[in-house]
Amino acid sequence: MQYRHFGKLNVSPSFLGFGCMRFPLKGEKDSDIDRDEAIKMIRYGIDNGINYIDTAYGYHGGQSEFLVGEALSDGYRDKVMLATKNPTWLVNTADDWDRLLDEQLNRLKTDRIDFYLQHCLTADGFKKFRELNLWEKALKAKAENKIKYFGFSFHDKYEVFDEILDAYDWDFCQIQLNYLDTDFQAGMKGLEKAMAKNIGVIIMEPLRGGKLVNNIPENIMEKFRNYPVQRKPVEWALRWLCHHPGVSLVLSGMSSMEQVKENIEICSQSDMVPGCMSQEELSFINDLATEWKEMKLINCTGCNYCMPCPNGVNIPECFRAYNYAHSVRGDAHDVSRQKYKALTDSFADASNCIECGSCESACPQHLPIIETLKVLHEELTK
Repeated sequence: MQYRHFGKLNVSPSFLGFGCMRFPLKGEKDSDIDRDEAIKMIRYGIDNGINYIDTAYGYHGGQSEFLVGEALSDGYRDKVMLATKNPTWLVNTADDWDRLLDEQLNRLKTDRIDFYLQHCLTADGFKKFRELNLWEKALKAKAENKIKYFGFSFHDKYEVFDEILDAYDWDFCQIQLNYLDTDFQAGMKGLEKAMAKNIGVIIMEPLRGGKLVNNIPENIMEKFRNYPVQRKPVEWALRWLCHHPGVSLVLSGMSSMEQVKENIEICSQSDMVPGCMSQEELSFINDLATEWKEMKLINCTGCNYCMPCPNGVNIPECFRAYNYAHSVRGDAHDVSRQKYKALTDSFADASNCIECGSCESACPQHLPIIETLKVLHEELTK
């Protein structure tokens, strides 16, 4: 296993951290963890070099912390740096923060959390953090040895990240980053700013929840296959992050022993160090990411031959929202639904289609417009 520099902290985390939010399940509920298998996976990871275990109050319906506490018994707790997160949305008073921390210590069967994060900070969450003076709560918890280091995980625009990072003397931070999300949320600008302040950065969603590994479009897979250097998509994704010296570690939410073993093998390679990619390889990934982000589910060219619709449906804009929803952009889910709601508010959404067929007869791409309008309306109004 390769180990990394962690900003101003005198610790050396494994480049691969174990994210405890996607354990294998026994049932249909997210809380139905296959406990025996999950414990085997965690302990195998620790036995093979992983020394950073990350969980949170709400993961797996509140069961993840209990499972991690069990997995770290029998001497495993002393082999790792343990991280969990204070659920910002459940903190309504300053006393809530203390109560939740104590509850988490009990769940995890430990007297100290090494890396404690204010979970999922946004502009609104940070406003609450300041109003309740929770920074002082964190300092008190550090003085009492309940937590060792204090940081935050982030989900908002870069400008908000910039404000939060400058507001306090944070020990570390956690952001979403991968080769598709360079301009999403904190993004590369956030990584570079934290590095300039000597703040260690933990990366979440390095594989985009599996989207950079599973069900990859064929044209993208063909580019991987045709490149002179042959690597699996998972290795390209991890190696791209490893290349950047500001990255302290990546969290992978592994859901099978096979994934644990594969990720450990990749992150144990001797050349998995900062600067591990050539300029040609970086350009290859950048070009691939650009093409991937521009892909469309329905190949509407926006020619407007289908317009005007006799019943007011803005067909090209409906298709743009649908394509955006199926893109790999970080904000795809929220933005596509906002776009579609705007169409609904102006009575131009797909529900107004009367299936007259005038659009299909006019479409030079011969698209199945009527059927697609039905599908996208159902999906974008869920």
